[in-house]
Amino acid sequence: MPASLLDFLAGGLFQASFGTLLIYLLVATQLTIFSVTLYLHRSQAHRAVDFHPVLAHFFRFWTWLTTSMITREWAAIHRKHHAKCETEEDPHSPQVKGIRTVFWRGVELYREARNDRESIEKYGKGCPDDWIERKVYTPHATLGPTLLLFISFALFGAAGIAVWAIQMAWIPFWAAGVVNGLGHWWGYRNFETTDTATNLTPWAVWIGGEELHNNHHAFPSSAKFSLRKFEFDIGWTTLKLLQAVGLAKVLRVAPTLDVRPNIAMPDGETLRALLAIRFQAMTDYYRKVTLPTLHESRARLPRKLRKGLADGGRWLDEDKRARLQAWLDERPRMATLAEYRQRLQQVLDDRSNDAQTTLKKLHAWCAEAEASGIQSLQQFSERLKGYALVPARS
Repeated sequence: MPASLLDFLAGGLFQASFGTLLIYLLVATQLTIFSVTLYLHRSQAHRAVDFHPVLAHFFRFWTWLTTSMITREWAAIHRKHHAKCETEEDPHSPQVKGIRTVFWRGVELYREARNDRESIEKYGKGCPDDWIERKVYTPHATLGPTLLLFISFALFGAAGIAVWAIQMAWIPFWAAGVVNGLGHWWGYRNFETTDTATNLTPWAVWIGGEELHNNHHAFPSSAKFSLRKFEFDIGWTTLKLLQAVGLAKVLRVAPTLDVRPNIAMPDGETLRALLAIRFQAMTDYYRKVTLPTLHESRARLPRKLRKGLADGGRWLDEDKRARLQAWLDERPRMATLAEYRQRLQQVLDDRSNDAQTTLKKLHAWCAEAEASGIQSLQQFSERLKGYALVPARS
């Protein structure tokens, strides 16, 4: 206990050392990250996992105490991000608003999205609406961080104020800035999704698995974000531990691909697999058809234009799109592959047809691909016909 008022002001009740303060900060910020990624994100926004009521309420309380974020608003804003990704309606797209704006002013963008009450009503359904949510957490959201400031000062004195300030900046910087900003700007991609989401790094334990953002956009309803052997999702590891002791129940994880041999034509299993993992199919096309042919041709193509071959030029500006088209016009084989890619994308994206109509279009695509005389395209078609789903085990 402090011996005097000056001791209390300097070090609080605990008179903690720098090492103790650092350990506290690491534990507290990790709990905040888990509250966001496990509860707000995977459980509330995407319904990928359910938690024991006691643990769910702890996450709600900790989020209120350390961030002032309201569950319903957070889930609604994130759901809208997926529904309107990379459009003018996306709450935080660096492609639309600019990387500097999203990185440095992510909190402002979140506040703007909160004020769109029509969207909150539309996308925020199914979130907690009990007495404590209506009477405490929602109307008194800022009371949580204010209470935490007094607690931090009482425990650690003046140093507690610095610790509190770091806690307050943790989610705005790492989630609103880094994940929402850099996670759609820089990194590697496992899947050619219809947005610009990237994986920032194969592991980043301090942001709970959110660094695997491209994986998440490929399979939004999956509770597991790591999908390759070298990737590590600390959030998933935590979920497995919680499930082992009965505090969590994983509802959905991303399906895995099985390739059946000697399938003559695409069937119902092929179609189900393609519709579920269409981003993986388009990634396979780029890696197994486009890139090998490009390397064989030894044709030079700037890196940004090469990305246009992977996604059909979706994110190229008008000038770069014209340059890519001119490059393709001079190389008939590459132009043919780009055309086949576009046609396959249209088959997988067209939801206006029934399953039989889509299957007939897929039959026609495979037949024409195998008659094209392009070996990589023929081999891809043979592989595509054997696609099937193997549900991933939780």
